[in-house]
Formats: sequence, C-alpha cells, structure tokens
Amino acid sequence: MERITCALVLAILSAFHCVAVSADTGEDSRDPWEGFNRVVFSFNDSADKYLLQPVARGYRKVTPTFVDQSLANLFNNLGEIKNVGNNALQGDGGDMLVSGGRFLINTTVGVLGIFDVATYIGLTRDSEDFGQTLAVWGLGNGPYLMLPLIGPSTLRDSVGRGADSFTEITRGIDPSTVQLGMTMLDLLQVRASLLGTEDLVSGDKYTFFKDVYLQRRDFLINDGKLKDDFGGEDFETFDF
Repeated sequence: MERITCALVLAILSAFHCVAVSADTGEDSRDPWEGFNRVVFSFNDSADKYLLQPVARGYRKVTPTFVDQSLANLFNNLGEIKNVGNNALQGDGGDMLVSGGRFLINTTVGVLGIFDVATYIGLTRDSEDFGQTLAVWGLGNGPYLMLPLIGPSTLRDSVGRGADSFTEITRGIDPSTVQLGMTMLDLLQVRASLLGTEDLVSGDKYTFFKDVYLQRRDFLINDGKLKDDFGGEDFETFDF
C-alpha cells in the first residue's frame, strides 16, 4: 500500500508539475502548496465519489450492524499497539497503561478485539499517533498537505504516518495480498461509517476539509483542551 501511495504521489507531481507555489494565492500561511493540494483533493474527491462511496454503500447494505461493529472493534484493537508506543514516547505513563490494558483485555476476553470489553469496564480508548508525538516534542505542523487516496495531512503528520506504519501488526501478514485486503477492508469500514456526513460540508469543500482537519488535530494534540466545533472522532478519518 505504501508503494502504491508513493507511486501516485510521483505520478500526480509529474502530471501537474506546472502547479507551482508561486501561482498560489498565498492567503493562507498554513497552506503554501494550495495549488498542488487542490489538484490532489480533486483526484481524491473523484475517487471517493465514483469508487469508494458506491462500494461503501454496497458494504453497508449487505453487512449486518453486528459484523460492522465487530470489524471496527477489531481494527481499533490492532491500533492499540500504536497508542501504547506513542503514549510512551510522549511520557504519558497513565495512558500507556490504559492502552496496553485495553489491548490485553480485548485481545483475550474480547476475542482478538471483536468485542470491546475494555470500554465496557471503563478503559476509554484514546487514539495517539506519531504526528501527535512530534507535536508534543515541539515540532510545528509544517505546511498543510493533501495526500493521494489518504487525504488531509501536514508535513509533520505525513512523517508521523510513515513512522506509525512500522507498528502495524498487519505488516507481518503473509501473503501480501491478505495484508492489502485487510487494509482495504479497514478503509471500507471507516468510509461506510461516514456515509451521510457529506451533508455537513458547507462553503468551499476544500477549505472546509482543511479547516476541519487542522482544528481536529489541534484538539487531539492538546488532549481535548481546545474547543472542537465539529465534534466527534469521525472527522479524523474523513479523508475525502
């Protein structure tokens, strides 16, 4: 999946090399690469509209709610390894123990994470990533960046995504086609959970998603101490 993403980045850069920073409006200091970002956003939006959304609707139609929730729980449980590591790197021992406890309980009593027993007994999930860790260490956002097929990011968070990929349990799965299948299933399940949220978009779609992403990241980095006008964890993964 990482190789596919890199190839797409190179392809888009080659196809749209005429989009230069000097041609950008420069009105938003957070987004100096707006010309390029809008091209990638348009590509992502088309891919979502004509491919991912229809498949997600089909998935939602044929998948029982119990199965859908079980898959969400499973993938969340796999992500606890990332949470444990980043909580440790941020020096947050309490949350590290909670994340580790969640993984242990849900993997055993919760049958590999299919059942979220940990939340039921009061261990609340707190998603952490290496982008947040870099922020805690004092590294700024850097320029806003739209990634092909992934969506909104920043230069710092893009580096964080790469680092977090090494904690994914699915990396060790053979054959690679099974690994890719699990990645696509995770993406599909998340996208299906966001069906209907398109109605919340107002004004310029590109600007709306940029503002939502950046505010949500500030909210997560500050552990919820900032006002979150958009609410909910869903927007963290609403990539298109």
